[in-house]
Amino acid sequence: MSTVAEMIITSLADHGVRSVWGVVGDALNPVTDAIRREDRVEWIGVRHEEAGAFAASGQAQLTGEVAVCMGTVGPGAIHLLNGLYDAKKSAAPVLAIVGQVPREDMGSDFFQEVDNDRVFADVAVFNHTITSVDQLPMLLEQAVNAAISERGVAVLSLPGDVGGLEMPKGTRPPRFVTPTPPAAPDIDELERVATVLNDAAKVTLLVGLGAADARDEVLDLARTLSAPMVVSLKAKAPFDRENPYEVGQSGLLGNPATAEAFDDCDVLFMVGTDFPYRNFYPEGKTVIQLDRNGRHIGRRTPVDHGLVGDVGRTLRSLLPLLEPKDDDKHLAKARKSYEKWGERQAELADPSYESKLIGRIRRKLDNTEERIRPEVVGAALNRHASRDAVFTADTGMSAVWLSRFVRMEGDRRLIGSFNLGSMANAMPQALGISALDRKREVIAMSGDGGLSMLMGDLLTAVSHDLPVKIFVFDNGRLGMVKLEMEQVGLAEYGTVLHNPDFAKLAEAIGMHGIRVTKARDVDAAVREALAHDGPVLVDMVTNPEEVALPPKPTLEQGWGFAIAKSKEFIDSPE
Repeated sequence: MSTVAEMIITSLADHGVRSVWGVVGDALNPVTDAIRREDRVEWIGVRHEEAGAFAASGQAQLTGEVAVCMGTVGPGAIHLLNGLYDAKKSAAPVLAIVGQVPREDMGSDFFQEVDNDRVFADVAVFNHTITSVDQLPMLLEQAVNAAISERGVAVLSLPGDVGGLEMPKGTRPPRFVTPTPPAAPDIDELERVATVLNDAAKVTLLVGLGAADARDEVLDLARTLSAPMVVSLKAKAPFDRENPYEVGQSGLLGNPATAEAFDDCDVLFMVGTDFPYRNFYPEGKTVIQLDRNGRHIGRRTPVDHGLVGDVGRTLRSLLPLLEPKDDDKHLAKARKSYEKWGERQAELADPSYESKLIGRIRRKLDNTEERIRPEVVGAALNRHASRDAVFTADTGMSAVWLSRFVRMEGDRRLIGSFNLGSMANAMPQALGISALDRKREVIAMSGDGGLSMLMGDLLTAVSHDLPVKIFVFDNGRLGMVKLEMEQVGLAEYGTVLHNPDFAKLAEAIGMHGIRVTKARDVDAAVREALAHDGPVLVDMVTNPEEVALPPKPTLEQGWGFAIAKSKEFIDSPE
């Protein structure tokens, strides 16, 4: 005989779940006790349930397999929501087991009671409260199968008097599905698209994470069409390395080459991407979109030809229909622009930049406190990180520096909150990934605002021996918000952060801490951190005035910066 809680945990362990993240308490005590007695599953107690949900989301994004987090009655369950929304918008399969008050007290406004079914209705693809042993294993199967098949969040609520109930003798074990990828579109649709591509003089590809499993086919497509490839940030890992067609990212973290590749093309072919920023799409182009999810077709920019299907299967059927393009001027122009931009960026990433004439001049304008330029940190991480490192990045300027300076060579991977755009994701996602393999190098590129929001879970890294390497871009600002304000002519306000010495804080909790204030010391600090056997926090004191220009700066943005800076000068104390 086994209890409801034991059946749930044993079934998840059989499925391959290796860790559960959360905070212990009341209604879920039978579940945590079942984990205690299940050697295949590690309980990782976090200091804030949001961190646990982010950790599970990070695991699910990296592996594509179901990850699990827990939050007990009321506040504990609610705290999961932000991390669960990250999983939802990242199409990551996560199971959340949440507590509920005892059945007899449900609906009575009991202490800590909230309506879980209503609270999680928007975030979950499956959401149900278990009120009887007769509902199992069916509800568990439905929850896990929904998370797997719909690539989203499933929530099971467990009242306090249900987890310890005995399951009837002979109850069959749950059976979970293996998802089947969609097939290729109909041949008639492929022939119409092939005609459009064959007739086009210049094609540009916009490639996203949905094409990750079809790297070879996408490269063949770019080669056949002589097409430059704009790569979404989420798709850096599969398409950054050894790619002679790639021209970087678009959006606010993009570069001039992506704008040129968009503007100069006749046909834009979107492959496995739901890139959300409408202002950066070109106008007046013929647009083809290939995605496994039909709901994504045409929701960002008008699409002339939509293809719904698996990217790899579709391209394998499409490629034989295409005529190779011998004229590579469109590709060559975009690549040349990209390489020149990269050379200019590399100058900023040189630790000795400010000792040169142009650096000394620029320092008087935008780095009067002589802090480390964040480009130096990004480039150093790229040089010294292992070829199978996993990077996580906070939303904001940390993601910009990762996008521009960290190349996903070898088997490197990248995880972030790139759809929800939450603060505070990088550190807890790194914790989750580190728990999967403590020997793999996991690097969190954290903003100071993001880190300090969930700073308590630095303790989780120490208490559970998770050897994450956390690099804090400590510019004393909410940097992206500052940039957004100044672009529209608003003076910076409310973005200044009064930070502690993060390295000393790390040391106080038993973590190795390093503080760096000079560009010349960045390389040594990165090497030291990556070589350390255990969790490390490196406090990089960076320049808050560093500006990451969008691919096509507008006159309005230029005026915005000028007006904002004049307001900041007038308002600043003498």
